[in-house]
Amino acid sequence: MTDECKPLVSLIFPAKNEGGNVRSTLESALQAKTDYSFEMIIVDDGSTDGCCDVVASYSHANMGRIRSLRTEGIGLAQAKNLGARHSKGEYLIFCDAHLFFEDLWIDGLLEPIRTGLADGTTPGIAPTNSPDIVGYGQTLDNNLGIQWNGWQANPFPSAVMPGGCFAVSRHVFFDIGGFDHGFRLWGYEDVEISLKMWLFGYKCYVQPNVKILHLFRETHPYTVTYDHINYNLMRMAYSHFNVARILQCNELIKYSDPDHIESTVLESNVLRQRQAYFARRKYDDNWYMHNFGIPF
Repeated sequence: MTDECKPLVSLIFPAKNEGGNVRSTLESALQAKTDYSFEMIIVDDGSTDGCCDVVASYSHANMGRIRSLRTEGIGLAQAKNLGARHSKGEYLIFCDAHLFFEDLWIDGLLEPIRTGLADGTTPGIAPTNSPDIVGYGQTLDNNLGIQWNGWQANPFPSAVMPGGCFAVSRHVFFDIGGFDHGFRLWGYEDVEISLKMWLFGYKCYVQPNVKILHLFRETHPYTVTYDHINYNLMRMAYSHFNVARILQCNELIKYSDPDHIESTVLESNVLRQRQAYFARRKYDDNWYMHNFGIPF
């Protein structure tokens, strides 16, 4: 396959109060070798620290290859959706704005998708300060908490593709409706979209032959409340889970009023969304939990 036949890839970076991380992430992406042409879209989601001002210095030299969008704080899921709507690539790779990339990472990440093995892929992800400690996709525990998968020699299915870095074909992303359009500031975005892909009959895989480095932070550089997280949890539950699991999710709510969270979710379009999702999905939530051995 010649380089001319390879499709455009869109790298989408949501960013909010990232300090110098946007510059270092862009530099790393530009320096990493790849046989693919790519564009970079940075979605500045209401930053107050000027972290995305650096994008202007790259845009002219890269002939429109790097673009930025500015919002007033629409939240992580909606920032990613916005970047996707403004993208041109046949493949979308969603990346945190605090990553470091190796040579041919794009090529390796797209290989399982282009060969038909997978519809979405995630690399091995390691902390910048401990690059030999690598997680390979994620699964969920009995409280829907995240657990990292261990290494396998070949690409393998994963219950969850971590939101820090994953690739998906443009067709699949828009076919499933992207990230949940009703999600609030932060929480469960990666779990929900991975779950939705599996239930709709698409496949999420880990590509263990690719590793990226991720800056894991102890706190958010912006305010995230438990109300945001719990709202997204219950919206995901009503969108995808049976009644028993919805009740279990309600019992997981901490530091918020469960009745208020649930009533607020039910005031949204979630029941119409639930009906639409149940009508088109290939598998149900029982299949998902059983398939990945999730005790929930």
